[in-house]
Amino acid sequence: MAKTEAKAAEAAPKKSNAKLLIILLSAILVVVLAGGAFLLLKQSDHSDDDEDVVQQEKPKKKKKEAHAPVFQALETFTVNLVPEQGDQYLQVGISVELEDVADGEKMKVFMPKLRNQITLLLSSKKASELTSKEGKEQLAEELRYTINEILDPPVKGKKAETPVKEVLFTSFIIQ
Repeated sequence: MAKTEAKAAEAAPKKSNAKLLIILLSAILVVVLAGGAFLLLKQSDHSDDDEDVVQQEKPKKKKKEAHAPVFQALETFTVNLVPEQGDQYLQVGISVELEDVADGEKMKVFMPKLRNQITLLLSSKKASELTSKEGKEQLAEELRYTINEILDPPVKGKKAETPVKEVLFTSFIIQ
């Protein structure tokens, strides 16, 4: 009987060691799984933050986003200049850079009024005013202002939009 009691005493610690080992391995597995879940959640939080940052940057980029420029060519203008040394003429080709395609359609609607105002502006100039680079740049700015006033007239209390970004001369002849 002593042998069976000794075997029973030996078997009991083995069973408790096996149970202890299973409990210990289970605890380690739970800790590893919890750590993995934590890292995944933390990583997804950062990716959400990155997406938020990207989404916050996108509207800024849309404002600055470079899209294909929209140009509208106008028919050539030929006008008499203010006389200085006899009769002088100006023949000028003009293209305008617009904010978007819709502004080009709006320009077509207002073309008679635009041509009239541009003709009046060009014919009010002297040849000496237009021969220098600065004179041409000043004329381009005046044309831009005139066209913008017609396409999008200023309203009190509201900032006027400027559909025309730039006026470009495609030809410029003074005779």
